[in-house]
Amino acid sequence: MVKLSIDKKLVEVPEGTTILAAAQQARLRIPTLCYLEGINEIGACRVCVVELKGSNKLVTACNTAVQEGMEVFTVSTRVRHARRMAVELILTQHDCNCPTCPRNGNCKLQNLAHDLGVRDVRLNKEIAIQKKDQSTPSIVRDPKKCIMCYRCVSLCDKVQSLGVWRISGTGARTVIEPAYGRRLGESDCALCGQCVTHCPVGALTEKDETDCAWDLVSDPDKITVVQVAPAVRAAWGEPLGIPSETATPGRMVAALKHLGFDYVFDTCFTADLTIMEEGTELLERLGVKKSSHKPGPLPLFTSCCPGWVRFAKTQYPELVPNISSTKSPQQMFGAVAKTYYAEILGVPAGKIAVISIMPCTAKKYEAGLSVMNQAGSGQDVDLVLTTRELCAMVKEEGVQVERLQEEDWDTPLGISTGAGVIFGATGGVMEAALRSAYALVTGKNPEPTAFTEVRGLDGWKEAKFVLPGKTLRVAVAHGLGNARKLIEAVKQGQAEYDFIEIMACPGGCAGGGGQPISVDDEERAGERAQILYGLDEKADLRFSHENPAVQDIYQEFLGEPGSEVAHRLLHTEQSTWEVGTGGTRRRKVFQAADSD
Repeated sequence: MVKLSIDKKLVEVPEGTTILAAAQQARLRIPTLCYLEGINEIGACRVCVVELKGSNKLVTACNTAVQEGMEVFTVSTRVRHARRMAVELILTQHDCNCPTCPRNGNCKLQNLAHDLGVRDVRLNKEIAIQKKDQSTPSIVRDPKKCIMCYRCVSLCDKVQSLGVWRISGTGARTVIEPAYGRRLGESDCALCGQCVTHCPVGALTEKDETDCAWDLVSDPDKITVVQVAPAVRAAWGEPLGIPSETATPGRMVAALKHLGFDYVFDTCFTADLTIMEEGTELLERLGVKKSSHKPGPLPLFTSCCPGWVRFAKTQYPELVPNISSTKSPQQMFGAVAKTYYAEILGVPAGKIAVISIMPCTAKKYEAGLSVMNQAGSGQDVDLVLTTRELCAMVKEEGVQVERLQEEDWDTPLGISTGAGVIFGATGGVMEAALRSAYALVTGKNPEPTAFTEVRGLDGWKEAKFVLPGKTLRVAVAHGLGNARKLIEAVKQGQAEYDFIEIMACPGGCAGGGGQPISVDDEERAGERAQILYGLDEKADLRFSHENPAVQDIYQEFLGEPGSEVAHRLLHTEQSTWEVGTGGTRRRKVFQAADSD
């Protein structure tokens, strides 16, 4: 242990602790901007500088280790002037058109300038003329707003293991851009959006499509059908300042109706449908259930996350046959809404506009894939909005959400189970699938809590579960860096599994790239997951196969899980997904390496 004083307050911390961590333990605040614990601790912004007694130089608190007897001052004239100057220097190369910035009011730099009393920039502004990169359907890069904090670089390297970003140039000409000087759409980016949620300013944002949503709402020739993903209900109240007990699913439905959408459904319905199809596929691959077609190889990987599928196609194309052929719940919903539900309404598929509200930026990309059009009327999903875009529309319309009366989901595509709800948490897809797989094999339900070993925020979890005559080996990974470690272990024979769930975002969809951004860098995926598990516990139905609406759609329309109709509408081959020229080049490299 090391003893030191911070602002004349005695502190004792383990050796190797940084000054910043020691100050936090002593409940003393040191401002930060570029810092991300364990990910980006490089002191690039110099906002966290502090003064040491006996030293002529200020030091950065985020990466300076404490020493015995050290006397630290976080508040002094030198420190205050240095922090202000650091922020002013950043502002000289930052597009400060705040009112039109997507991060206005939720910007770390904006808050810091206000807190430090920066009222004027005394230096000349030098903002290079650079165009926005809008080459992907999901993420927009605005280099004029980049503050060179390197968060996106470190997060993509250390957490997601993709290395999409590079630092080029020197001095004032330094820029952060996609590797090899390509546009983002030409890179191997998974479009997970983690760089967006960790960017402290508006340099990286999702592609805003709220105007398109308003156009669809006001089009008299369109019936607007909204689906809301499970993880959205755990986070949508955060930007609106509404506590979770007020921001209920029922009040969210009421808000969407208030915005003018005709029908509001729950993506958990097609999450339950996904379990029926994916669970059947798992049993076919295990040889427990006979199949009318040739089952794929083991292990079976889940296919709900488009960020993960993009990652697999660019990094491990040889594993694509192992990925489940089932579509994600989002895409299943689009296909069902424009066929089954169109028949219920008695309208042509082209009259229905399907709008998704997702916790994910990669879903925008997924909805635009050329193969996602099985309903025969253009794209099955017409538009994807993130949780942030939903909240922006609520604010734009001035909806006082807390005063709305709760409303029920519309039926039949709004009926769901607790199993569908937990899709939003890492391990949730696995747990829901195992609940129904057990019932499909044995004819009876297990305890709903029988498979909770796959819960939690460990990056790589594994467990064994006994099905009659078969011990099922399963694994769950969230975050693409963890996925890479798991896959490498499987390829090298160090681990062996039958069923693997992978989500691109740390924490799963609860921590998705389209979720609300915490300006204080607090990671809320765990809290949001607990909300989802709480909803599961309170649900009347907790098994996907017991969803009466799912039973009805099989009886009236699909036939049975894995049927010809089900395969046409609810399945696709991931090998047909387009990933951009960067992915194509990487794929050729891997194929050449494999052949060698």
